[in-house]
Amino acid sequence: MTRARASVVGPALVVGAGTVALLCALVSIAVWSADGQIADERAMRTVTIGREAELTVLSVLGRVPMWTVVVVAVVGLLLAVRRHDARAALGAGVVVLGANATTQLTKHSLLERSDFGLGVHNSLPSGHVTLVVSAVAALLIVAPPAARAVVAGLGAFAAGLTGLSTIVAGWHRPADVVAALLVVMAWCAVGVVIHGGRRGRGTRGTLTLALGGALASLVAIVLIGVRPVDGRMDGFLDAGLVLGTVALASAIAMWVMAWLCPRGTVRQP
Repeated sequence: MTRARASVVGPALVVGAGTVALLCALVSIAVWSADGQIADERAMRTVTIGREAELTVLSVLGRVPMWTVVVVAVVGLLLAVRRHDARAALGAGVVVLGANATTQLTKHSLLERSDFGLGVHNSLPSGHVTLVVSAVAALLIVAPPAARAVVAGLGAFAAGLTGLSTIVAGWHRPADVVAALLVVMAWCAVGVVIHGGRRGRGTRGTLTLALGGALASLVAIVLIGVRPVDGRMDGFLDAGLVLGTVALASAIAMWVMAWLCPRGTVRQP
């Protein structure tokens, strides 16, 4: 009984099932509902920027995902080799491959966007966000427990900046970004089950660092140039609410995945 309580499998299954249920609910609202489509479209269009800032954002979108995946892949591989942990490496690989394959299949083959006059091209989930967040989730699995809080903070910044940039550039609606977070969280649960291990006390400050990373992504967006055009404040509060909510969702996703990852191996009786 003690071993069952200590295992990561139970929490991973709960998180996996919960994120899948939330993803299904989000699809039902944002893709198949007229009111949901209108709200999602309106939320994206509340964020307006100047041409110079738009070019900067597009530049960020062109570089951040590629460099994030390359750096994380190298670091993750080195960590797995150093720890001689093949199951961690396997779990991390499954997360990256599974999450990105799911996003691409869902967006291009499985989902059809209902026609309510807002276009039928389905953009849910976001491929950019899935790429970045899956790389961070893989790193969370292979990283030592003591380092996961820092990884979660940096991951929240990378995920937040990428997600916010896709919205600001008009590439994705907020629901697309949240859907990508849910896809990766579900696959992170699968990766954790593959890795195995036991639960333990979490590293202090994980949520604080994740929230700090999300806040830093908002600051970065402002520094890039996302601010009221020509000093006009129309819609500024609405835009701030949309971007703040997406950044918060990124922080929560990182916190949950860091909490879910094992902190040791299950001892055989």
